[in-house]
Amino acid sequence: MRAVTYILLALLLLLQYPLWFGKGSWLKVWDNHHQLEAQKAANEILRQRNAVVDADVRDLKAGSDALEERARSELGMVKQGEVFFQMIGENAATSAVTAPPSDIK
Repeated sequence: MRAVTYILLALLLLLQYPLWFGKGSWLKVWDNHHQLEAQKAANEILRQRNAVVDADVRDLKAGSDALEERARSELGMVKQGEVFFQMIGENAATSAVTAPPSDIK
């Protein structure tokens, strides 16, 4: 009776080994699940970035406002007849930010 118990226990362990440590084991499934979740999070970040770039491209193709804004900010361009002022210094930057708004009606 004792030998039968040991044989059945050994058989049970042999059957359990592939379930826990084999090619399609629970540990590998768990690891793959976590890798999948990490990849989904990375894909969502990239999807959001692509949506922003797509909106930017559509805006540049459709309207001239975004194109004009980029020309002004990145290239320093001004319209004909405009006067360009550049404030240099720390006090100039803070005074421009903290200046009270004018009463425009």
